Amino acid sequence: MSIDYGPRPMRITLTAVVVLLLGALMAVGGGYLAMLGGSWYYLLAGIGLLGVAGLLFARRRAAIWLYAVLLLATLAWTLYEVSFDWWQLAPRIDLWCILGLWLILPFVNRYVGDRLVWRDGASGLLGLGLLAGALIAGYSLTQDYHSITGEFSDTQMQGLNPDGQAGRVAGEWKAYGGSDRGDRYSTADLITPDNVGKLKKAWEFHTGDLSGEGDPGEITYQVTPLKVGDNLFICTPHSIAIAVDADSGEERWRFDPSINRDAEYYQHMTCRGLAFHDANAYGPAATAPSDQPVARCARRLFLPTNDGTLVALDVEDGKPCEDFGNAGVVDLKAGLGEDALGVYLPTSPPVVTEKLVIVGGSITDNGAVDSPGGVIRAYDVRSGELVWNFDPGNPDATEPLPPGETYVRSTPNSWTIATADESLGLVYIPTGNQTPDQWAQPRTPESERFTDTLVALDLATGQVRWEFQTVHHDLWDRDLPSQPTLVDIEGPQGQVPAIIQPTKRGDLYILDRRTGEPIVPVEEMPVPQGTDYGEFTAPTQPTSAVSYAPQEPLRERDMWGGTPLDQMMCRIQFRKLRYEGDFTPPSEQGSLIYPGNVGTFNWPSVAVDPSRQLLFGAPNYLAFISTMVKRSEVDPDERTGGGETGLQPNLGAPYMVRLEPFMSVLGLPCQTPPWGFVTALDLRSMKKVWMHKNGTSRDSAPLGIPFPVGTPALGGPIVTAGGVAFMSGTLDYYLRAYDLQNGKELWKGRLPAGGQATPMTYVSEKTGKQYVVQMAGGHGSFGTKLGDSLVAFTLEGEDE
Repeated sequence: MSIDYGPRPMRITLTAVVVLLLGALMAVGGGYLAMLGGSWYYLLAGIGLLGVAGLLFARRRAAIWLYAVLLLATLAWTLYEVSFDWWQLAPRIDLWCILGLWLILPFVNRYVGDRLVWRDGASGLLGLGLLAGALIAGYSLTQDYHSITGEFSDTQMQGLNPDGQAGRVAGEWKAYGGSDRGDRYSTADLITPDNVGKLKKAWEFHTGDLSGEGDPGEITYQVTPLKVGDNLFICTPHSIAIAVDADSGEERWRFDPSINRDAEYYQHMTCRGLAFHDANAYGPAATAPSDQPVARCARRLFLPTNDGTLVALDVEDGKPCEDFGNAGVVDLKAGLGEDALGVYLPTSPPVVTEKLVIVGGSITDNGAVDSPGGVIRAYDVRSGELVWNFDPGNPDATEPLPPGETYVRSTPNSWTIATADESLGLVYIPTGNQTPDQWAQPRTPESERFTDTLVALDLATGQVRWEFQTVHHDLWDRDLPSQPTLVDIEGPQGQVPAIIQPTKRGDLYILDRRTGEPIVPVEEMPVPQGTDYGEFTAPTQPTSAVSYAPQEPLRERDMWGGTPLDQMMCRIQFRKLRYEGDFTPPSEQGSLIYPGNVGTFNWPSVAVDPSRQLLFGAPNYLAFISTMVKRSEVDPDERTGGGETGLQPNLGAPYMVRLEPFMSVLGLPCQTPPWGFVTALDLRSMKKVWMHKNGTSRDSAPLGIPFPVGTPALGGPIVTAGGVAFMSGTLDYYLRAYDLQNGKELWKGRLPAGGQATPMTYVSEKTGKQYVVQMAGGHGSFGTKLGDSLVAFTLEGEDE
């Protein structure tokens, strides 16, 4: 005879309602996913939850039995899909385990049924499921399917190429990339793996230049300071140049060009750095007595400004050099057309050689079919007179363009940092795409030739000496974003003068810098074909044998989320998009582009230790969505522009493009982490020695929980003779130090804002201390906190 224990507690009713809602959402979404050809799990699980909800309303003990079976089935399905990969496993079982814990609690469990029971077979099976979930989760925390564990030998860490340090001084950082080789390497060796944990903040300087009215969403500090003499030199997003004492952080001088704000700067507002030229370093002046007075502007800085000018400043006082251009200024908009202001942006420092200052510039992405051209120009480093110009639309005509004439419109541009080898008489220009990125109908044969191409130009004439293309007929915004690095690689036949060009796809093209011939094999691979908006695609694309491109295409099981529900929504989104692997063409349907617009490597490039023959980098892995939209179907009230996400104008083209990161309804990436790594490559064997996820969710997760997910980084690495690498740039606000031998994180210093810039290091000539300096100004479109801090760290309590 059954005994009536009174009315059902309200907690059972509420539990049944919650399970009903979850089951309904999962059943409806799972049914739709199954219709799209996706997994049937969510539909079946949703039906099961609906059954559990009905049994709870009926106060039947079978509810616990059924839920326990569903939990065990989910655990088995999870292991089948992702094995013991924690970040894949957690969102598949977290909600199930939480609900299971609720159902097994005595004050809930004992009221599910027609009698007060708790310790029975149903509870035992549910407890077994929860125990299994805990054991699986615990074991998965010990597994790592994404890292490469290894280390360089002690012999290699001692240095194999002493010549790699020739001509370098630990107290200097005279170029954006540390030296004219662009390798981001310092001979400073006072900070080592043994003492780096003692680093403390030495000083902090505030520029005072913050985001203001009329600034674009992508305002950012990406500057790497120069170190010349006793001063550091930086530039700010609004193109203000500042000199700071290298030991105290006190301001020495400031130059504000008061950039022209008559145009709308709707895409970028940044300055990656200044360039330095020392006339005394060449010819007879190089051996002149050091006590002789320095002539005014014998040592000068070159400041690129966002309103399209190049300013020469005296290192000593920051005042314009009157002998350069027009009272210290060259107008880079000359020859680009009347619409160049706000569209042509020289965001990166120029290349400086003995006689030349060579300048490129960014052209607004996806602004208009008819845009200024991407000309590269070389000016006399003293007078500012135009010496030659490389026009990608008219490459053979390198003699200076006469006044009043215009360079060919809408050609590939070079917005990143170039590198020169004066001994070979070459400057290496990494080019990007002709705008718009996804609509390529207006491209000429010359534009197709120089799109996404590393171009070696003759320093004396600007003529093309060789070229190497990395993407054919680019529809994916795969500009060459990184400064190429020069390094002499130790090979079987001795040293080979090489150049390393990282790409957004993740390839590292390693070429003989004399000829452009690959040192590492490059093959053409077939890629997806066909578009639905009147474009054509190249049948093949080049790929390097040394690559950090994703090893496997994304699959439905790679979709991620915080819970099974938003993970299911990501699966649905994945199934609705066009995706056939790398180089899937954009489409009206919406195409998944992976790697996405940010790229595996971007402007931070890589760092190379020439002595130890190793490369240190930070690859990213984030997917984007490109959707082609007919202009006639666009709501006229929908805002366009404002950055490189959202609806892009593509003025003059029949299609606009909507660009967006591949995100879940909760604002999390739809693909599983890790999204960011640090890694090292042995340049002798061309093998990856180690690779570890990098960065936490400290500044992007609720409650500041520092999950070690491996976040994207937009800030470059440096390496030192002390065997320590430094890098910031992650979504959490830290400058980190790594052991170059094995990649272990040795130290991290908290920053007051996002560190989306490359650090630098030097040994002070006054104090003998080694400093590591990082700009912490944040990044508007990357979503990190904005600021204006230049922060220096040094070893605590030690007098180096």
